[in-house]
Amino acid sequence: MEDLIYEDYDVLEISKADNACALTATSKKVITEISLKIIVNGEELVSLLCLNQCPEELALGFLYSEGVINAVSDVVEITYNNMMFAVIIGLNQDISVNRQESLRSITSGCGKCYTYINPLKQNQYAMLATNQRFSLNTILAVMKEFLLSSEIFKDIGGVHSVLFYHPDYQILNEDIGRHNCFDKITGILLKAGRLDLAPSSILFVSGRVSSEIMTKALRLGTPVLVSRSTPTTSAIRLAKQYNLTLLGYVRGERGFVYSCPERLEL
Repeated sequence: MEDLIYEDYDVLEISKADNACALTATSKKVITEISLKIIVNGEELVSLLCLNQCPEELALGFLYSEGVINAVSDVVEITYNNMMFAVIIGLNQDISVNRQESLRSITSGCGKCYTYINPLKQNQYAMLATNQRFSLNTILAVMKEFLLSSEIFKDIGGVHSVLFYHPDYQILNEDIGRHNCFDKITGILLKAGRLDLAPSSILFVSGRVSSEIMTKALRLGTPVLVSRSTPTTSAIRLAKQYNLTLLGYVRGERGFVYSCPERLEL
């Protein structure tokens, strides 16, 4: 089931020549999605609409982004049931989950869309340090490569992509939802024991930066976030509040800096 990324569908292809339209029978790959259940300590916590890839990493990253866990050591056991599309997780006994707050279904289009950081979880987010500088030339060069690197998008379409970039360690992830990409990257870093790289890394995203996306970047602790598209006003406010350098509409040799330009080296 892990390999079920697309299905072939019989379709009609539209074409036009000499002012006449025609329909031709053909087949086309269509991206799949699943409803992934995350079951924590015997109870369903959330259902995520996502691509059928890296389910355990997605679950771990989601729990970390939500502030449920702070390290992979908080997890006693984790298994994936591919018949149920469910990640089953056991947490340490001293970790409690506010089920009323967390149980929900999250769409592939970033449906929950935070506009602020939950005051009860503000201690999960730290002001980002400003001592490290990042080359703007490097950012532009990496973005060019990143926008051409999504193999699923080139072959099938229907996905977003996010790149975690450190000079010595990169993770590229693709999914039908941007928020899933961020959580999978966080889960991969957790499993690999490489969260320590986040403060000296850059996140690149193919789509819009909403406040929900911003909270995931802040929770991960990555000081620079670069998007091909636009940030929302709520995302910009959060970036300024927590001292994150936010760039948008970065395409070719151009782009805009929305917050904290002092991190950038010209």
